[in-house]
Amino acid sequence: MGIMDKLKDAIGKNPNKSRQAARKGADTADKRTGGKHSEPIQHGSDKLDDELRRRGEGPRGG
Repeated sequence: MGIMDKLKDAIGKNPNKSRQAARKGADTADKRTGGKHSEPIQHGSDKLDDELRRRGEGPRGG
């Protein structure tokens, strides 16, 4: 099992924690880059939410 398989498995088992971690990471990265890369950073976080919704893990949490 490769690292991507392990990551997908962990995300699937803990969707809420995965969303929280992605948001926190996106916020941190955005702050560290001074907002210069806000759009691609947010896009990555949104992709995780899209994948969780596709898998039936429910809507994006608050």
